[in-house]
Amino acid sequence: MSGSSIVLDTNIALYLLAGDQKLSSLLFQKKLYLSFISQLELLGFKGITTKQHAEISKFIQACIVIDINEEIKTEVISLRRTHKLKLPDSIILATALYLDLPLITSDTDFKSIEHPQIIIYE
Repeated sequence: MSGSSIVLDTNIALYLLAGDQKLSSLLFQKKLYLSFISQLELLGFKGITTKQHAEISKFIQACIVIDINEEIKTEVISLRRTHKLKLPDSIILATALYLDLPLITSDTDFKSIEHPQIIIYE
């Protein structure tokens, strides 16, 4: 994986938080980006403990969080009209496309989209 920056799907952030060493090595010294959707998904799951919230918050602070803007909205609309993606997935992919950065994900829903910027982690 070339380049010094990458957008993380929420599931990849969860793997990193769970201590996935292979993934951690793969992303070592890369600038990590998150969509605001991933931030909401990570901090908003039911039953999150105070300790988990603190750990996740620290991780998010180490990343660059991208909020929605008009360009991302336009891309989301295009993705939703052409692909069978859930809205959160569309926003995350649109964020990566807006930034012109690869998106790393383990979500198999992305396999149906042929795009060189999508990296499927297995």
